[in-house]
Amino acid sequence: MKLTDLADNPGSRKKRMRVGRGIGSGKGKTSGRGGKGQTARSGVRIKGFEGGQMPLHRRLPKRGFNNIFALDLVEINLDRVQGAIDAGKLDAKGVINAEALVQSGVLRRSRDGVRLLGRGEIKAKVALEVHGASKSAIEAVEKAGGSVKILAAPKKKDGEAA
Repeated sequence: MKLTDLADNPGSRKKRMRVGRGIGSGKGKTSGRGGKGQTARSGVRIKGFEGGQMPLHRRLPKRGFNNIFALDLVEINLDRVQGAIDAGKLDAKGVINAEALVQSGVLRRSRDGVRLLGRGEIKAKVALEVHGASKSAIEAVEKAGGSVKILAAPKKKDGEAA
């Protein structure tokens, strides 16, 4: 085997078609685009146009709505809170709220508030201030001797979307 013997498999490389180069090439004159009009031009095409028939995206019914008043709460489970207390990031004696969770690095941002969920278990006696909590999370915290205070939802400014 020599370097000069190396070659591609036959048919593995194909020359590109040069359009608009005369009638004999088979792709002359209109270059495979048919006649005149919008579809023969470059860059323009009516997306979804079905020749005057009602397009599919308009034939289908509308569904759902976007609630502009919905709050975007960050969810956190009990095992994450307990893990942060064990690691020394959170102080179990102080009040644990959204700001404390962000400062300790447990959460990246608090958005519209924090919602506490009940996965895992909590052993420390903690005072939590959150914007929402599941029943199982409240029961688990109170069973460990702590308390959960549900804060009022923050008011949105006029014209601000959720």
